[in-house]
Amino acid sequence: MDSTNTNEVAHDFPPFIRVYKDGRVERLLGTETIPPSTDPITGVQSKDITISKETGVSARIYLPKITTNSTQKLPLLIYIHGGAFCIESPFSPHYHNHLNLLVSQANVVTVSIHYRRAPEHPLPIAYDDTWEAMQWAFSHTNSDGPEAWLNEHADFDRVFLAGDSAGATIAHNMVRRVGVDGLEGVKIVGIILVHPYFGNNEPSKFLDFIFPTSTGPDDHRIYPAGDSELSRLGCTKVLVFVAEKDGLNDRGKSYHEVLKKSGWGGTVEIVETEGEGHVFHLFNPNCDKADDLVKRMASFTKEN
Repeated sequence: MDSTNTNEVAHDFPPFIRVYKDGRVERLLGTETIPPSTDPITGVQSKDITISKETGVSARIYLPKITTNSTQKLPLLIYIHGGAFCIESPFSPHYHNHLNLLVSQANVVTVSIHYRRAPEHPLPIAYDDTWEAMQWAFSHTNSDGPEAWLNEHADFDRVFLAGDSAGATIAHNMVRRVGVDGLEGVKIVGIILVHPYFGNNEPSKFLDFIFPTSTGPDDHRIYPAGDSELSRLGCTKVLVFVAEKDGLNDRGKSYHEVLKKSGWGGTVEIVETEGEGHVFHLFNPNCDKADDLVKRMASFTKEN
């Protein structure tokens, strides 16, 4: 085989992916992984589980430090990682370390979902995988599911969803689906959207590539601003984070304004971090502003 042909690029979307004409996909970021562990600083435990052998959907589950033999039920957080729908995973050092801190401060049981990524699995597959993983988590409501941590410690009347960037987009769509289609036995209290990656009025070759079946600006799965069902969002409160120097800043702000005017009956709050860029808290977790962001996320899960 001619090596020149195998290295010929068909699609190039830096800094995320490069797709070659022979079908190979090269991920330019977000490929490093670390194993689950017991964090020596926070005492948070984590482990990996398979949700579907057929699709490969899986998750990393986190349990905060708990007093021996404690029967206390804790809020359940469903976390959805970002990465432009095509890079990163729950097993990334960035997400693993972030969730160790968040789980410790919020005192929540957490399921961090590993969905199939574009372009090998174009959108909306990530949405479908996330919904499947949520249904798996919610199968533990009667304390008889396959995962002991959820059976013993998760309170399904206090469920939150959170995500950053593309993960925030998915989180919004999951709670919209709950509101429109209904969900019995579980109460979604709120969602946390960190620097959400929604579409806007500008054409996007990247979104066209990873979501070829999208109908464009009238597709609520990427463009919530025109969603006629936005008022049916299936939770009672929303927290949106934006960053001043983030190119997606205006999209988070637009979502906040549109949701407020939609007729939805919940409360929505927006927090802007000055002087910082997109998902800065993952890449510089020890700075004061990242610490403030994690603390605000944690307090959101404790408020009524």
